[in-house]
Amino acid sequence: MDLSILKPAEGSTKNRKRIGRGQGSGRGGTSTRGHKGAKSRSGYSKKVGFEGGQMPLQRRVPKFGFKNINRKEYKAINIGDLQKLAETKNLTAIDVQIILDNGLASSKDRIKILGNGKLTLKLEITAHAFSKTAVEAIEKLEGTVVTL
Repeated sequence: MDLSILKPAEGSTKNRKRIGRGQGSGRGGTSTRGHKGAKSRSGYSKKVGFEGGQMPLQRRVPKFGFKNINRKEYKAINIGDLQKLAETKNLTAIDVQIILDNGLASSKDRIKILGNGKLTLKLEITAHAFSKTAVEAIEKLEGTVVTL
């Protein structure tokens, strides 16, 4: 055995740069941070959206409009679609659950019936909202409208 063949055990040493451990290490002095400026100071952290002092994008772009937090979003379904559904499934009453089961809306949607398309069947329709033209078309055929 010879001292020249000795080496440390597997996994006992780390291959990382030891910063700030004197000039002899090659990474002393400024410890790879350069001279002066915010990045050289302790406690520095870059702010989100910081662009080196240039006016950030989110401040350059003009803002306009208003987002109403109380707005109610509806999934629009035309009476023409309900006509097709009623014909294929042989239905006389259509409620929210039937609409969900047939994939016309998802479970979190509020449903609004619109008056686009032709309706020829007498239907009882239950939904969250109806347009005036849809109500007229449904009641014209002696159908009923139920608002949730």
